[in-house]
Amino acid sequence: MSNESVIVIGGGIAGLTSAALLAREGIAVTLLESHSQTGGCAGTFSRGRFIFDAGATQVAGLEVGGSHERIFRHLNIPLPKAHVLDPACVVDLDDGYEPIRIWHDPIKWEKERKKHFPDSDSFWNLIAHIHRSNWDFSKRDPILPVRDSWDFIQLIKAIRPANLGFGILSRLSIADLLMLCGSKNDLRLKRFLDLQLKLYSQENADRTAALYGATVLNIAQAPLGLWHLDGSMKKLSDKLEDSVKRSGGRIYLRHRVMHIERQLRGRSWKVDILRSPGKKPIYMHASDIICTLPPQCLPELLVKDINHNKAYIEYIKTLAKPKGALVFYGAIRRSCLPDECFGHIQFPLQDPGDLFISISDEGDGRAPEGFATVIASSFTDVSAWSNLTDEIYRQRKQIVLARILGAMEDRLQISSANWEHQELATPRSFAKWTGRPEGIVGGLGQTPSKFGPFGLASRTPIPGLWLCGDSIYPGEGTAGVTQSAVMASRQLLENRGKEFTMFL
Repeated sequence: MSNESVIVIGGGIAGLTSAALLAREGIAVTLLESHSQTGGCAGTFSRGRFIFDAGATQVAGLEVGGSHERIFRHLNIPLPKAHVLDPACVVDLDDGYEPIRIWHDPIKWEKERKKHFPDSDSFWNLIAHIHRSNWDFSKRDPILPVRDSWDFIQLIKAIRPANLGFGILSRLSIADLLMLCGSKNDLRLKRFLDLQLKLYSQENADRTAALYGATVLNIAQAPLGLWHLDGSMKKLSDKLEDSVKRSGGRIYLRHRVMHIERQLRGRSWKVDILRSPGKKPIYMHASDIICTLPPQCLPELLVKDINHNKAYIEYIKTLAKPKGALVFYGAIRRSCLPDECFGHIQFPLQDPGDLFISISDEGDGRAPEGFATVIASSFTDVSAWSNLTDEIYRQRKQIVLARILGAMEDRLQISSANWEHQELATPRSFAKWTGRPEGIVGGLGQTPSKFGPFGLASRTPIPGLWLCGDSIYPGEGTAGVTQSAVMASRQLLENRGKEFTMFL
């Protein structure tokens, strides 16, 4: 392999996007994925007649000007078929009041807010202003955090007066905004915000960065929106995979990267690869590496080089560990569901934790006619599932499955005998599926100290090593990791003297 080539580690949405962008620019790209398919946490699996989205069940950024739409337009490939979710989610606070419907139409959403949180206009108006400023800022492809003069110039080009004004809020949380707007005593509003923010940032309102939270709290409303893909989430990765191959890039599945090491006095990388069982390990060389794995993987990947990068590795080791996920995958006859059953439902649950439920649409390709897939997910501490004996693990898994089933059956008014299929995935399952350490999902919690200019940079202090994915600005979700892939790809190309400009 040429020393001018690039190796992308990880075939999730971030890896596929960066590989597709670089391949289109004529770069020799090889993408290495340890699993038998691409997609990562936005992957898909089948159980008989049913298709399940393994992790993500919603997509943002398909609207005109959105992250995915811009990428697909640039790559000259069609967007996957999808429809906007309306409502995007129905949130039941389990407090005896009517559930909150998060409408796509901003006017309907404003009326809904006023009905449920009548004295919170100043808070929502501030959130809307921050969101618009953030959205305009992100479309200009800023580089954050800044690590050299070129990064700084790109940031300055993206900034407008409104961004500077709201920049003073960069160290505040959503809870701080509640206090500033006189809504800190609205406990119902706080409970709603906690539920919603944990979906995106793994943190509650007290710990979610104000600038990040403002965007995710408005992402469901026009002109943006949350989308449901026809077929499965795999349709997104399939399109990107096709683009990589069409532009001459190579994708190798069942190729697990074990170690990376600088060679030839730092001018290239050696990548040690473990292939599928029965095949001999191999190695490849490249001048640059884009790593989309969780940053917690870097100490192990760089173990042969650890003395040369000790300070950076020690910094990586200080990063907080993300949560894991407990995910129920079920199938049921559609006639067993309530007459008014929305596609996405959220409600609090003490144990194992708040639930987010996604129910497939009739005819969307996930289940035969007359049936539906039901996915219910909750965050969990990965340490609670580590170092368990097989027997204790099985027992704990059955207890959690019974609690999730009980909560859903009560909420949806269905009988346990109605399930056509049921299974539970734990952090152990995700560790096997994605190769992520201990099965962590999502990125770094989007706290004020870890978001934007204060987060982990895509430009590492190690020449030729770039990062993207859900731990890099602007954070989690397929739209977020797509933007991080654009950022890392632009930096790499600039480092080679090439300019790359996305369509606005």
